[in-house]
Amino acid sequence: MSSAANFSSLCSPPLTSPSTQVSSMLETAAEQLMVYTDFQAAFETCNRGLQSLTHMEQEDNRCGEFKAGFCILGIQALAELNQWHGVLSWVLQHYEQQEKIPAKIMQMCILLYSKVGEPAVMHAAARVWLHCPSNSRVTGFGTVAELYLLHVLVPTGQNDEALELIMGEVGNAAFTEGQRQAALEVLEEKEQQLEEAPLDPRLSPDPEICGTTVSNQGSVVHKLESMLRFLYRKLFVTRSGSFPLRRVFLAAVLLYMLLVRLDPGWLSFPFLAQFNHKSCCITTL
Repeated sequence: MSSAANFSSLCSPPLTSPSTQVSSMLETAAEQLMVYTDFQAAFETCNRGLQSLTHMEQEDNRCGEFKAGFCILGIQALAELNQWHGVLSWVLQHYEQQEKIPAKIMQMCILLYSKVGEPAVMHAAARVWLHCPSNSRVTGFGTVAELYLLHVLVPTGQNDEALELIMGEVGNAAFTEGQRQAALEVLEEKEQQLEEAPLDPRLSPDPEICGTTVSNQGSVVHKLESMLRFLYRKLFVTRSGSFPLRRVFLAAVLLYMLLVRLDPGWLSFPFLAQFNHKSCCITTL
């Protein structure tokens, strides 16, 4: 080999591994979404990232994590762009079958369509997912069952199916005996409220109380957004953050998406406290 070739090989920068490139794209998408609120750019970055995963080795156990991360950020970007109606179909483009959607993505879709007042959109998809035997063993199965019950079946008046869910195979796999009892009490309470509401206007929520609750939640959301932007500046702009700390930022963004931005029932279901520690409640996502 000539000296020129040796010099060229020494001066050439090392090739970046596909996983490093994908990780960088995921961080970029989080930055565009949370810091610059450029939702279209974030969604496009997520699409490019998902496409790039096809070039990664399927044996790479991080491939699934990256895919879920891009989908979580992409879902939020679509919601912010008011294109929520296409979220489920977009997710299915990448997972192909409803039962293959990861639990966290299924949870997020249920919450999103509940928030926009279209819980029935997730009826068939969530039902198929919950009745897939392999999904009963994945982490988050109980949470999907819980959200399906609270945010899809109960709001749409599917009381018979809700009872079947609680007492059937899905309920046996998702809930403990105490949790099933609590769910039955919730279902009974909701039925009573529906029967009594037209007869007694006093059962309607107090607008002042509702306004206070929304205001308090909005304040918490604003503080969390400010905290995440501050963390970004410390770790990215100043370049003082190590790679593990930058991953902490990304994890915080994803957790924020799941727990706050897309949870219409946040602090709305006090009966969840009745579930014991084995419950996969939304607060433990």
